[in-house]
Amino acid sequence: MPGTLVSFHAHPDDEAILVGGTLALAADAGHRVVLVFATRGDLGEVADGVLAPGEPLAVRREVEARRAAEILGVARVEFLGYDDSGMAGEASNDAPDAFAGADLEEAAARLAEILRDERAEALTVYDDHGGYGHPDHIQVHHVGRRAAALAGTPRVYAGTVSREHYLNFAAELGDDVPEGMDVPDPETMDLGVADALITTRVDVSSVLDRKQAAMAAHSSQIPADSFFLALAPDKFRVAFGTEWYIRLDETPATEETWIF
Repeated sequence: MPGTLVSFHAHPDDEAILVGGTLALAADAGHRVVLVFATRGDLGEVADGVLAPGEPLAVRREVEARRAAEILGVARVEFLGYDDSGMAGEASNDAPDAFAGADLEEAAARLAEILRDERAEALTVYDDHGGYGHPDHIQVHHVGRRAAALAGTPRVYAGTVSREHYLNFAAELGDDVPEGMDVPDPETMDLGVADALITTRVDVSSVLDRKQAAMAAHSSQIPADSFFLALAPDKFRVAFGTEWYIRLDETPATEETWIF
C-alpha cells in the first residue's frame, strides 16, 4: 500500500546528493514524498557571478530546492526556518538562530508537526556523524530521531555513505579525472561509515538520470564542472548508483524492503 516518506535535510542540495534516487523510486512506486529542510543554506559557498546583484543566496537555494523536488517527484517541500550554521568551528555555529544550536525539543516539535500531518510511515535523517561532521547535519540526526519519537513515526533511516565504497572509487579513478575537477578525499573529509554499520542499500541506477538532474538543479552549489556532474557517465553510475542507510528504529520488518 502507498505510504508517506518524509526526508529531512540540513540544506538544499543535500537531498539530491544523498537520497535523490530513493526519493524518485518512492515517488514512482506511488508513495507520497515530502522534503523538509532545516535551513535554506544561506551560508553556502557560491562562485562570483552566479547570483544576480542583490539576490540573497537563501532565496536562490529555495528556488533550486523546489526545482529539484519537482524532478524527483516530491509532493511537498517545507523549511523549518533556521539559519545555516556554516562549517564546523566557524563563529556562525553560535549565531542565535543557527540550526546547530537550536533547542532540540523545539526543533523536533516543528518537524513532528509535519510528520503527524502527513501520517508519515518513514523518515530519513543522517547518521550520527552527519556524513562528514557538518554541525547542521549532526543536528538533523538528533532532531529527526526525536521528532520521530514524538510523532510515532515507525521507521527511521539514517542516510549515509559507504566509506569503503568511496575509498575504492577514489583509488579506481586514479589519474582518470577531468582537468580542474576537485575529487573529494574520503579520508581527509572523514566521510561515511564502515560497511558493517550499513543495514540498507538501494540500487538507484534506474533513476540515475533524475538524480543527476536534481543535482544540476542546485546550480549555485553544484556547478557543471564539479565532481558531482563532471564525471563520465560510467563513473557517475559507480559513484552515485547506490544509496546507503542505517535503520535506526526497532519496528519489525515484515519483508525485505528498502523503505516501506
